[in-house]
Amino acid sequence: MTDKQGSGSTSDGGSTADSEGTALTPPEPSASDLLSAALGNAARQAGLDPSRQASTGHVVWAAMGGWRGIAESVLPSLAFILAFTLWTGDSMQKLIPALIISVGLAVVFTVLRLMARSTPTAAIGGLMAAVVAAALALFTGNASNNFVPGLITNAAYGLALLVSALIGWSLIGLAAGYLMGEGTAWRRSKRKRRVYFWLAIAWAALFFLRLAVQFPVYLASLQPGSESSAVALLGTLKLVMGLPLFAPLVAVTWLTVRALYRRADAGSADGPAAAAPATD
Repeated sequence: MTDKQGSGSTSDGGSTADSEGTALTPPEPSASDLLSAALGNAARQAGLDPSRQASTGHVVWAAMGGWRGIAESVLPSLAFILAFTLWTGDSMQKLIPALIISVGLAVVFTVLRLMARSTPTAAIGGLMAAVVAAALALFTGNASNNFVPGLITNAAYGLALLVSALIGWSLIGLAAGYLMGEGTAWRRSKRKRRVYFWLAIAWAALFFLRLAVQFPVYLASLQPGSESSAVALLGTLKLVMGLPLFAPLVAVTWLTVRALYRRADAGSADGPAAAAPATD
């Protein structure tokens, strides 16, 4: 007869206990679990929540932040380009009003978020980025340095995604695994590892593409006499390679992950029945 009193586990998932009835401390979450939760929560706040059963169009729209998110992403940069291009005077005389308008718009968007009591994370992040970029441009006296933080961000994101894919811990997989309620269990599936590898590579390629196109223009803007035209081109490229590339890749990622789990669910529903041995 088997003694089950000291097994330390319960059938209802409650607190475990040792042979003397002392409650055992649950294991601390691993670094991968914490990272997965952080990425998953960030994705959920951005509107990528599979529990809502939203259409792909609604998901992409939510990920962009709707009309307000688009305005917060586009208008400060667009205002900077137009002000710097159309204002008369030397480089510094054009730079100061362009920065004032750009940062001023970011402040307005942040205040509107706070007044509406909506999540101000995107607006505050945009404001901080605008302030840092403006300070860098003002300190160096070169308008093209207003775009340096964006170049650094693209390099950092691209490198992080690429490395995560190469070492088998795709950041896309970590976020999706948390949202789909399986944590890091997706790493036990060859199909899921392969899909998440290529999704991470696709996102890394997006960020590296931006860097590959924009960085040479930034270098050209440092040459004497080419600042104004290069700044206008750099700003235009930033806008064109922003949301217009981001939105389709969000849609592809969303559709791919949904199809992956639908196929996995169908397989798990059919597989055990088909593979179960016959019994008398």
